[in-house]
Parts: sequence; C-alpha cells; structure tokens
Amino acid sequence: MVRENAWKSYTKKDLDKLEKLSAEYIDFLTRCKTERECAEEIVKRAEENGYKNLLDCIKAKKPLKAGDKVYAINMKKSVVLFHIGKKPLEEGMNILGAHIDSPRLDVKQNPLYEAEDMAYFDTHYYGGIKKYQYVTIPLAIHGVVVRPDGTEVTINIGEDKDDPIFMVSDLLIHLAQDQLKKNAAVVVEGENLDIIVGGQPLKGKEKDAVKENVLKLIKDKYGFNEEDFMSAELEVVPAGAARELGFDRSMVASYGQDDRVCAYTSLVSMLDTKAPQHTACCLLVDKEEIGSVGATGMQSKFFENMVAEIINLSGEYSDIRLRRTLANSKMLSSDVNAGFDPLYAEAFEKKNASYLGRGVVFSKFTGSRGKSGSNDANAEYLGYLRKILEDNKVKYQMAELGKVDVGGGGTIAYILSLYGMEVIDCGVAVLSMHSPWEITSKADIYEAKKCYDAFLDN
Repeated sequence: MVRENAWKSYTKKDLDKLEKLSAEYIDFLTRCKTERECAEEIVKRAEENGYKNLLDCIKAKKPLKAGDKVYAINMKKSVVLFHIGKKPLEEGMNILGAHIDSPRLDVKQNPLYEAEDMAYFDTHYYGGIKKYQYVTIPLAIHGVVVRPDGTEVTINIGEDKDDPIFMVSDLLIHLAQDQLKKNAAVVVEGENLDIIVGGQPLKGKEKDAVKENVLKLIKDKYGFNEEDFMSAELEVVPAGAARELGFDRSMVASYGQDDRVCAYTSLVSMLDTKAPQHTACCLLVDKEEIGSVGATGMQSKFFENMVAEIINLSGEYSDIRLRRTLANSKMLSSDVNAGFDPLYAEAFEKKNASYLGRGVVFSKFTGSRGKSGSNDANAEYLGYLRKILEDNKVKYQMAELGKVDVGGGGTIAYILSLYGMEVIDCGVAVLSMHSPWEITSKADIYEAKKCYDAFLDN
C-alpha cells in the first residue's frame, strides 16, 4: 500500500498555488519565531479578514449569528478563532488545533554573569532538544521585558543583517578527547548552554567590567536594568530567515516548523472558509512541547471557556449545551509526524512511516511503545475522513512515529478527546524534527492546506 508522490499529479495551476502558499509560509516562519509573535500575527491576519474580538462582543452583549467571525486571545500566547455556522452549535464544530510553541533556550530570571572577561546569559532549555545542536550556531533573542510600572519592551536582536548575533561555545576538537567519549545526551550539559553576550569591559570599572558594559548597553538601547530580567520572557532561537531547500527548491528549511507548519496552514484554511454549515474553529495554543500545561496550554480551561461564551452569545447558555457542543464536535489535531529519513532507516518501520512529498499525514495514535499516553482514533472517524479526502482529491498517508519500541511522542489530541469528540492527529512529515533547522516538503504543506479546507467546509 505505497502512496504516490504528490508532485507527480500536479498541474501548472497546482504548482502556482503551491509556490504562493510556500512563499507566504516562509515569510511567516521568518517573522514569527515565538508564540507571542505568532499570536500577534494571527490576530492581525484575522482582523484583516473580518474577525472581531470576542471580548468586545461580550462587553456589548452582541448576539452571534451564522456568518459571524470572532477571535479570542489568551495572555498573548494562544488564540482561538470561530466562524459561526448555519447549524446549531449543539450539533458540533469542525475544529483545527495546532500549537505555536517550539523547542528553544529560555533566558533565566537572573541570567547575566561574567566569567574570565566574558559576559553570558544563563539559559534553561525548553522542550525536547539535542543539546549539542545548539552550540556554535547563530542565535537571536526574541521576547518581552515588563517593567514594574507595566510598560513593555519588545526584544528582537539577531535577525536584522546589522544586528549582532549570540552563540553557545563548544570545546575545540584538539582538546575534546574526553568530551567525545561521553554519551550524546551529556556531551553538552544543560547548564553549559549559556550564550555569549559580551567581551568588552566598561572603562573605569574594575569588578565585572564586561557585565557592567552589557548592562549599560542594554539600558541605553532598550531602557531596562538588571532587575527587570525578573519580569522578562526572553527566548533564544536560531537566527536567520527560513529558506527553500534543494536545487529544485522543493522543500522548506527553517526553525520552528514543529508545529508552525500545521498552525499556519490551519490558520489560512480558517481564514479562507466562506460559509460553513457547522461552526468552524481554529485553535492555536502554547506549551505543547512541555506537556500542554499552564494557563496558555491546551490543558487550561481557555478553550472551554471561549466555547461557553460563544454559546452564551448564540442563545441561552446551559451546561448541557456546552457539553453537547464539545462532544458532537470533530477535530483534526494538526501536528507533525517524523518523516522517513533514509540515513536513519533503522529507527522507522517503512510500511507505516510518513514520507516527504506523499501528502498530509494521519496518525491514528501517538503515545509510546504500547500506545501509552495516546489518543487512538475510531475506525469510523477515519472512514468518514477518507471520504472527504478522496472526494476533494487530497493526497494523504497513514503513519506511526517510528518503530514500536524505539520512542514516541504526544500531541494535544488526547486532551480534546476527553470531551468525547472525534479526534485524530493530522499534519505534515518533518525531517530533523526538534533540531534548530527542520525540513518539510512544499507538496505536503500544500496537501495539508487542501485537507484542512475540505474538513472545515464539509
């Protein structure tokens, strides 16, 4: 049951659409490297497409009717969009859900120190990374600093060609005999992922003169002091723009494609939806890479609360209406799968792996080993989805995440399934997942968008 390479079926019209979507996606990846930046761009795009702030509707007690489009944002890190359908909410919604956080390094709350005339920021890695991949690559700092008076300073250093970059150093090969004997998990220790931020002492200072010079530069340019790091969220990410990959430019290479490749295609499909029968919903959340915890993760009540508000503005609210709406909904948990890599074929079971260029990937279950921690989608739901895909000529494939006893992973699917709704993971195959630069196929990006279009419009 080998799936055909999607490129073989494309017409000139398909290729034009594919390249347009890919170019816009590359621009999104380049500009949106944190969950805050993603949320801001999502809200901007939504408002440009006629979406209104749900909070404003609540304050005005404005009833919602079929065709209305609203959004809600949670702590500037998660966003949900609703396009009200013609059918009653209790008949369920069609939901696309993805996450907009990605593995990275986070600057600690007391980060700045000096060691032997070098200044560093102390970091704590976020999500699953191979720590050795973050040494000696150009890094940028993105984020926000909030002063006690409530004023905010937005930080984005290392992306502009005139910006400095930052870097984690590594031990030179000539002195690395002992280092190279270590297990890869500890060849670079987490506490050694500190970024170099300065090396010039401040004139007239004797103690910690390099650190003092960095603080002066920060104060002069950005207007905050060392104490303000305590109320800062600064993320260290790979610097540089997303790029096309290969002589044929058939792939995209970038930081953060897990899961922004699914988040972006879900967003564009949501914005393109015209007149849905069932209410369409696009849910883009934070914290998936660390277990979907916290107020902005999928385990919070944000989504449930916003659905309750939608029901309240669409008629008389009741708990049973909320429960019916959620239980009768259908969801694609839009998340990536591990693309088969011929260089590491031993980690995959080839018949049940996802392949770049063969279309959007459906994962009936995730979890690890004995399906531990998994949402396992119903066969009936898969049959329902296959008809939609085949009716709309969407290229798709089925896959698991590697060999049975090799590893595994999780998504937000199991959390939404707790409401009793039908949920399955559906996304794009990715090479080098969780590395500083990940690889996707333009064909799979295009097929994911077609899939999400068909699902929302069904």
